[in-house]
Amino acid sequence: MKAFAQLIKTLDSTNKTTVKVKALANYFKEAEDKDKVWTIAILSHRRPTRPVNTKLMRQWAAELAQIPLWLFEESYHIVGDLAETIALVIPAAQEKSEKGLHQFLTEMIALKKQSEQEKEAYLKENWLSLDYYERFVFTKLFTGSFRIGVSQKLMTRALAKATDIDEDILAYKLMGNWDPSTTSFRRLILEENKSDYLSKPYPFYLAYAIENEPQDLGDIKHWAAEHKWDGIRAQIIVREGELFVWSRGEELVSEKFPEFEVFTSVIPDGTVIDGEILAFNNNIIASFKDLQTRIGRKTLSKKLLEKTPVILKAYDLLEWEGIDIREQSYQKRRELLERLIDQTDLTNIPLQLSNNMQFGSWQEAAKERERSRAVKSEGLMLKRWDSPYLVGRKKGDWWKWKVDPFTIDAVLTYAMRGHGRRSNLFTDYTFGLWDKEKKELVTFAKAYSGLTDAEFRKVDSWIKKNTLERFGPVRSVKPFHVFEIAFEGIAQSNRHKSGVATRFPRILRWRQDKKIEEANTLEDLKNLII
Repeated sequence: MKAFAQLIKTLDSTNKTTVKVKALANYFKEAEDKDKVWTIAILSHRRPTRPVNTKLMRQWAAELAQIPLWLFEESYHIVGDLAETIALVIPAAQEKSEKGLHQFLTEMIALKKQSEQEKEAYLKENWLSLDYYERFVFTKLFTGSFRIGVSQKLMTRALAKATDIDEDILAYKLMGNWDPSTTSFRRLILEENKSDYLSKPYPFYLAYAIENEPQDLGDIKHWAAEHKWDGIRAQIIVREGELFVWSRGEELVSEKFPEFEVFTSVIPDGTVIDGEILAFNNNIIASFKDLQTRIGRKTLSKKLLEKTPVILKAYDLLEWEGIDIREQSYQKRRELLERLIDQTDLTNIPLQLSNNMQFGSWQEAAKERERSRAVKSEGLMLKRWDSPYLVGRKKGDWWKWKVDPFTIDAVLTYAMRGHGRRSNLFTDYTFGLWDKEKKELVTFAKAYSGLTDAEFRKVDSWIKKNTLERFGPVRSVKPFHVFEIAFEGIAQSNRHKSGVATRFPRILRWRQDKKIEEANTLEDLKNLII
């Protein structure tokens, strides 16, 4: 754990990519192989599930620190991070643990099945055997909120430096459903195991949002356009008569979409299709909210499958006849995909081609983008005809040109402290809109991004002087400030008091020019639903 904690400390103390890559590469050269595997797993979002709820952890930490729980909670709200609070309040280590990262994580997995008393004893014993930063990292792993400024791409780059294996090859090796508890570093990274590739997807190619005017991309004849559908990005794999469905988040979700099993009877072996899973009711693309009813369900009832059927909108072809064709041009891959679709009897098959569009001018493309919401898309994807299918997010060949977000003016009603460097400021806000009949503000969204640091400090100062009530870490505030809120999607919802759910809300600007009477109403919000 000592080496891993030191690595995290280094990574957490710098914003320089070169420093992070060097620290990771050195770690991968020197660490024990079992620790390397678990480090790769943690940095690629494969950490074990939390074996203890945080309420109990707070209680036990307060007992160990010999302080009342209310004082611990107040400290937590000030610090803003549970693991850091625990690391600070618990007495200095009485012993020094020599256990490695893999040992702690193996014990953590086993702890999930043990009694509450055994969990308490385990945590207290280990908290008292680790120094401050080791304790912080150990607790982070237990809370399940282990986030540091290292992307999987950056980790893969460091791994390539440490092993002299090409980054793209490593990215492919790390895809799939491997288990750090049973996989060795040699098997995962150093060896070639052809049997492991049966179900493996390819790393997804991701686009950046268009930065300037689309005209800056040059002659439109070099670009293909298609709608950016709002669903679950996925790869459909058919190999050796088996079907595998992978989400962009590297989750194997085949069992969530049993409709796709029929693909094995119509799509030839050695085929990998990149596309979007969409809810598709009555031959019409439904909202992402409809698709969410199938996400997270352990079992899919016949009724749910009938209520929310799905299709795959095919974007691209990555493997054909068992051959990786990602290096071929997008135009060539599309020709092969279209040939596959044309030659396949799609009667009662949940597969459609996402249509390519070619425009004579950027003005024509802009008009098509304007009708995106009418066809249930988020905007347009622009792809250069000669582009290969790359790994990760790259600039140059693929761009997303999304429609402008929905916006509405709302009133600040509640506030909560932020996290990390904002843990001493109230930066997490709740907003309300007017109910015209009741003449009251009704909560509809939360947001915590969009203001400058100076604006956050100014609002924080105002909140502390204008608090009406306190509900634990939450404060209700005097209705006074209006903010313009932007969001990507909107749908009716019985789960929200407002009757509406918004998608990706964030603060667009602080409307200091408006009084609260000028804020929008719930009716205005509901009128945005298409």
